[in-house]
Amino acid sequence: MSRALITGVTGQDGSYLAEFLLAKGYEVYGVVRRASTENFERIEHLRGRLRLVQADLLDPMSLISALSEVRPLEVYNLAAQSFVPTSWAQPVLTAEFDAIGVTRLLEAIRLVDKDIRFYQASSSEMFGKVREVPQTELTPFHPRSPYGVAKVYAHYITVNYRESYGLFLCSGILFNHESPRRGREFVTRKVSNSVARIKLGTATELRLGNLEARRDWGFAGDYVEAMWLMLQQPEPDDYVIATGESHSVRELAEIAFAHVGLDWQRYVREDASLKRPAEVDFLIGDAGKARAKLGWQPRVSFRELVAMMVDADVKRQRG
Repeated sequence: MSRALITGVTGQDGSYLAEFLLAKGYEVYGVVRRASTENFERIEHLRGRLRLVQADLLDPMSLISALSEVRPLEVYNLAAQSFVPTSWAQPVLTAEFDAIGVTRLLEAIRLVDKDIRFYQASSSEMFGKVREVPQTELTPFHPRSPYGVAKVYAHYITVNYRESYGLFLCSGILFNHESPRRGREFVTRKVSNSVARIKLGTATELRLGNLEARRDWGFAGDYVEAMWLMLQQPEPDDYVIATGESHSVRELAEIAFAHVGLDWQRYVREDASLKRPAEVDFLIGDAGKARAKLGWQPRVSFRELVAMMVDADVKRQRG
């Protein structure tokens, strides 16, 4: 039986990946941090089938202990401070988790078991002020947030350990991927949750920042399959994972409100205070390499994704 260790298992991607690997017959271990309040909501339905181990990306000895205890064949690093606006408020902590934390984990793998296959969650935010459209694995990075900068470091330290030590290390440059399990602070979930509340009469408006910002949005459940496929290849490599379609925040709001029979323009207010200090205006990925080498492609369309999220939030609001 294959054995995998997932950091960030309690997050959106971690929960979908755990489901996916369990369905493949894996023995799945999830890394959790010691916290006064535990949030296992996303993996509650898996608790009987998932084994949890305590470790922290800020503590190298805990990572060494976790790897020595579990002895995984595959490690998926999905743990991060992942909300871009927070990275301006907490730039140093973001760097500790998203950049230096990856180095600690790679060093633990090098010391404990060099045969481990490792997946690093890179991000389209690394492209930032984009140099070309669409973005590929060869597009230069120009990050526009402390989060993006930290992810660039993590990406290149992964490449460096691969080339320096001959380890099987892959990075997935994932474009925005969403689901009903997305945190409410992210714009897609903020929209779907607000639409549900407005439809049911518990809210009257939705405030958004830059309505013209464009993103390449896919379904998280599709994207975790790409993570797994990367670690099944004969050679380690890096891949862009994206839908190849770009949609604006305005389109997102329009489709979400229309799904419940409402006119978005009656409820959406543009709020300058919600705009980023340095905006990332136009992200769209070219996943041609992933299609050709991994045989991967997205299954859920943008409209299906938005409808899925709105329906889930309406159901939650109704209790």
